[in-house]
Amino acid sequence: MNPLRALFPRARRPFTFVALLPLLIFLALFGAGCVFAEWRGLLRFSYRPAFALTAVLPWVWWLHHAGGSGLSRGRALVALFTRFIMIAAFILLLTEPRAVRRSDVLSVVYALDVSDSMGAKVRDQALGWIMQTATSKPQKDEAGLVVFGRDAAVELPPRASFPFEAINSRVAKDGTDLGQALSLAAAMLPEENQGRIVLITDGNETEGSALAKVDELKARGVAVDVLPVSFSYDKEVWLERLDLPRVVKAGETYEATVLLNSLAPGHGTLRLRENGKQIFEKEVTYTAGKNRFTLPLYLREPGYYEYAATIEVAAGEDGWSENNVAIADLYLRGAGQVLLLTDTRADTRDWEPLVAALKASERVVQVRMAYEVPREATALLPYDLIILANAPADAFDPPQLQALRDSVYHHGTGFIMLGGPQTFGPGGYHRTPIEEALPVEMDVKQKKVLPKGALAIILHTCEFAEGNTWAKRIAKEAIRVLGAQDEVGLIDYDWAGAKSGYQWVFPLTPAAQYDKLVPLINAAEPGDMPDFHSPMQLALAGLQQSDAALKHLIVISDGDPSPPTPALVQQFVDAKVSVTMIAINPHGGRDISIMQAISQQTGGRYYFPEDPAALPSIFIKEAKTLKRSMLQNKTFTPVVEFPSPVLKGIEQVPPLRGYVLTTAKPRASTILRVPPDKDAPDQLDPLLATWRFGLGSTAAWTSDLGASWAQDWLGWDKYRAFVKQLAQEVSRVEQANDLRLNTFAAGNNGVVSVEDFAKDDAFLEIAARVTGPRGDTIDLPLRQTGSRRYQAQFPLSGKGRYQVSVAAAGRPGKENGPEQLFGGFAVPYSPEYLNFRSNPRLLQQIAARTGGRVLDGSNADIYHPARQSHESSRPVFDWLLLFLACLLPIDVAVRRVQLDWSVIRGWFTFGKKAEESTTTMGALLGRKRRVEAAIKPPSEGLQKPRFKPAIKPAPPAAPKSAAPIPSDSAESISTTERLLARKRKRDQDQK
Repeated sequence: MNPLRALFPRARRPFTFVALLPLLIFLALFGAGCVFAEWRGLLRFSYRPAFALTAVLPWVWWLHHAGGSGLSRGRALVALFTRFIMIAAFILLLTEPRAVRRSDVLSVVYALDVSDSMGAKVRDQALGWIMQTATSKPQKDEAGLVVFGRDAAVELPPRASFPFEAINSRVAKDGTDLGQALSLAAAMLPEENQGRIVLITDGNETEGSALAKVDELKARGVAVDVLPVSFSYDKEVWLERLDLPRVVKAGETYEATVLLNSLAPGHGTLRLRENGKQIFEKEVTYTAGKNRFTLPLYLREPGYYEYAATIEVAAGEDGWSENNVAIADLYLRGAGQVLLLTDTRADTRDWEPLVAALKASERVVQVRMAYEVPREATALLPYDLIILANAPADAFDPPQLQALRDSVYHHGTGFIMLGGPQTFGPGGYHRTPIEEALPVEMDVKQKKVLPKGALAIILHTCEFAEGNTWAKRIAKEAIRVLGAQDEVGLIDYDWAGAKSGYQWVFPLTPAAQYDKLVPLINAAEPGDMPDFHSPMQLALAGLQQSDAALKHLIVISDGDPSPPTPALVQQFVDAKVSVTMIAINPHGGRDISIMQAISQQTGGRYYFPEDPAALPSIFIKEAKTLKRSMLQNKTFTPVVEFPSPVLKGIEQVPPLRGYVLTTAKPRASTILRVPPDKDAPDQLDPLLATWRFGLGSTAAWTSDLGASWAQDWLGWDKYRAFVKQLAQEVSRVEQANDLRLNTFAAGNNGVVSVEDFAKDDAFLEIAARVTGPRGDTIDLPLRQTGSRRYQAQFPLSGKGRYQVSVAAAGRPGKENGPEQLFGGFAVPYSPEYLNFRSNPRLLQQIAARTGGRVLDGSNADIYHPARQSHESSRPVFDWLLLFLACLLPIDVAVRRVQLDWSVIRGWFTFGKKAEESTTTMGALLGRKRRVEAAIKPPSEGLQKPRFKPAIKPAPPAAPKSAAPIPSDSAESISTTERLLARKRKRDQDQK
């Protein structure tokens, strides 16, 4: 068969213009509709070449014209147009159409610079100007607020109202990134409205590039109006650097060098402090430019020394006072010490036997409380080993925990955590820098029957500075300490959302999904709750549905919501759900008494912190109430899992009376473990585990070494040997090398310099890793800049401490590994304070390139510039796909389904008189009589019948119409007539 004939069959009907008319009409309507939709701006077709597929329509018409479908003419036309519409819808799908919407609403986002260089006074004035212009805008327009410094945050999204009270967003203020601020502000502008950004800043950017974002804004049609904040200092003094000697010895005198910079000549008082104590003061006279001054130093004994130099000048001679300080530190190496950290609430019997054993092994031991821990890792350099004995995580602040972690990773300090009720998981160390450093995890993954806890948190809006920001932070802190199997849920009051009222920000969810819960917490906006009853009832319902063994509720509020009913409080008591109430900034004594009563009746606790900074530790403490199941008070004899120098000369160890459940990390070495239970032989809990973390080693001893769980060890003759060998295994080991590391800040850059003092000259491959104050790391290859000198630079990311670790490879005779060095420096003030005048030129460029304006304080005409209707588009693919899906069954129905319209009309006919007979023969008889009446002459009905009746005549009372049928004509009577006669007879009898 000819393939072309299969595609284009021979027509069975003649080709006429009338037959072609449906195709021409549809093509005209389809083309005109598409052109009209795009001309009027109703639709935009992204891929117009797809319209070439309209060539399929003539082929479909030809198949219709040439074929014999057997359909009536009307149904055939309907089927043809249905196919045409389906093909047209498919073609439109391929063109990727987008519906166009026009709006003359103006959305304005204010981008306010809150960095250090702006100052609090200027920031408050800018906020007042923003409130003035935003409240006087047209009602239909929208206003939003973005605040920025080194990073940016959304304070208020664009909305018709502007309910601004105070800045709650927390951004880093030690830098300015205009590009990030413009990107975030542009992202907040609704696509369907005309957008505008009002940038309020001094124009000084320390990070990023604003001009790199300008072209993107211009392409989107977003104009940037700028409100410059102008300042200029003709007199400015700042300390650029404090240099200390690189190699020192105890008992000798050295000199420190201060580098002072100034825009104008002057004089002032130069002071030097050592570990916070002033050791030198001198009146100095300086010139414009760089000035160098030397200060005497005398180092008495080994240890860590931090020096701070300051310059004080007369009023009016300086612009920024924040940059009048320079700091540096110096470490004089001596005999390594052991630092034991504990808590004021801990029992001294938990650590006194350990200290005695360490001192017996000729180790210098210092016992310090948790609050005395330095917040800089370099301050821990004098210690070769740090031991943490029964001190909870909330006894430290985050910088202290980070310093402990960094001292191990960057400086090689050893670290040991001892078990107890306030360490590991029960101590709240889950998801902390300490857990990162330890060889064990706080989550118990092997215990199959470990009771889990459920924690619900109710957040009432906190009416103090950055209150909601604090509320979100403490909620995250509470979740962080929970175990992976524990459940947590958060409730707040949504006062501005589409579904206002009490709601679960997220229902009870395993704390293992911490990373997914954090964005939900950040997006929450807790409102002012009218009452305690509704959210507590909601929390109780959720907690009762949980299968957790321990259930707890935390409520933070100012106390003004109305109290819950006594019946609801009793339900908490009956369900054994404890409630902790935290009153922050309460309004009166009655508010406090209500919250106290609720906590007392349910077995919870009541807190009344005066400082919001205490809130995270409170929430951590409350969350730890769910972790008590990790304490195992049972007697067991440890089992040796892996040979180690720690057990040198020790063949058998005494029993212990308890430990804390943990899980060994994959790379950790488990030296001792707890013997498995008979019921669970696969549960192998670590007792002593070690591993390498960065430059240092850490160990986890999940029992204690005091009078609580290790009672039988105190009288053991190998107790001191075990403690000594454990300390030696973990402590830092000093490695001599011939390299000297020097690190310092120079302007907005950091410098890493290494000098080689070896006897034999060799080319070294040196790489450095810099860890900034925000935890960000930079890997730097050092280049040789001179004979035996290697150097690299990197951009500073703000003020704070920079940790530097260096690895040098390539020296002959050092095949065992690279030589390692560590050091660091501190940047005492933000680079913001090195800008002594504003940068209006940059702001003018931004405004000019985006079509914006340069505003002044009196120009508040932000919402009345010449505006045009803004067009936005969105895809209509889903609607066309749905329409095409509906056409498919219609196409099949038109071609395959035959409808009887008389039957359908009968369905909708009501009240019609019933026929005389419901039988088929009765209907035929009625039809016959009507036909006979129509063709019979009028006189024929009076003639005498020519046949005898086939049955007996009817009674005399019968009507005349029932005359008998003559019998002599019976042969000529048809079957139908006989049946008819019998029917009439039956009817007469019934009457």
